Amino acid sequence: MARTTFNGPVASQNGFISGHQVTTANAINATATATAAQVASGYITSTSVAGTNITLPTGTDLGTFLGATQGTTLDLYIDNTAGASSVAVVANTNAVLSTAGVDSAGSFGDLSVASGATGIGRFTIMFSSPTAYVFTRTA
Repeated sequence: MARTTFNGPVASQNGFISGHQVTTANAINATATATAAQVASGYITSTSVAGTNITLPTGTDLGTFLGATQGTTLDLYIDNTAGASSVAVVANTNAVLSTAGVDSAGSFGDLSVASGATGIGRFTIMFSSPTAYVFTRTA
């Protein structure tokens, strides 16, 4: 299994925890629902040659896994630089695109991560309760 190292803010209760390191690749190379553990790692890769949909976990699953409360935030990076087709991020139950994402669909609401050199997207997940979150593309 390929090993990937990632340093950066990942999850927090009303703030960010920095210096988190992911030492294993969380690969999703075909359309699937990401597990709470994969999303909580903060880093998912895709190397698919076909278009891939990554459905986020439900608010209940991710919130329970993180022990989330209102105000918990999580940054999720999706790395598709080695992929040959785009990756689309899909909402699930109790996971909704933020108002910023809806209002600015071409930027904060861009749920497609291109392949190749520009194929990295950062999504910020913000819990509004222990079992529901909104997410926004932030890079």
